[in-house]
Amino acid sequence: MFPKRLTEGYQSFLNSRLPNERNRYQALAERGQSPEVLVIGCSDSRVSPEVIFDAGPGEMFVIRNVANLVPPCEIDAASSSYHGTSAAIEFAVNGLNVRHIVVLGHASCGGIRAFHDDAEPLSKLNFIGKWMSQIQPVAERLRLQPDAGDRNTDIKRLELAVIEHSLANLLTFPSIRSRFAAGELDLHGAYFGVATGMLFLRDPATREFHPFTEIPPQD
Repeated sequence: MFPKRLTEGYQSFLNSRLPNERNRYQALAERGQSPEVLVIGCSDSRVSPEVIFDAGPGEMFVIRNVANLVPPCEIDAASSSYHGTSAAIEFAVNGLNVRHIVVLGHASCGGIRAFHDDAEPLSKLNFIGKWMSQIQPVAERLRLQPDAGDRNTDIKRLELAVIEHSLANLLTFPSIRSRFAAGELDLHGAYFGVATGMLFLRDPATREFHPFTEIPPQD
């Protein structure tokens, strides 16, 4: 049986949101999508980019995976491997010509916590462990000492460093690197506090994250 929560949610959509946005959906169906922003976020159910940024249909192209990771561009492996995240990035950049890419990390990330704690695999296949092994060099650069450091502080440092790691890997894609160098594409880092709702934005000059301050109302 289809989940009751989803049928109830869809009924609410039919009764409220769809009537207000029917024209937008019709236009999107006829003309296709043309979002300016690509958001690469975590699969975590608590961190929905559309909710955080109050986005309507067609406004953002969203890619979600465990720990908002961008793997490096692997040109030689393209003929023999599957690259879901890379394929979606390619479509957003080369097909939709997005102007902004936002890597959205967050607090209390289960994938990063599992990596930090060297958690037991959830299955024999250990897909999560293999996926998260990408950040081993990140942890080594941070010189984390799980047995000696403060766990919560170290996990947050790793969460922020993974955003930086993903931004660097974006520039290994030739189309992104060339468009970024030409000023046709901007890269951004952001970090969402699940418990507080606070959004922290990365300063590209200092690579530090600062709380977003509310934009003053216009007269």
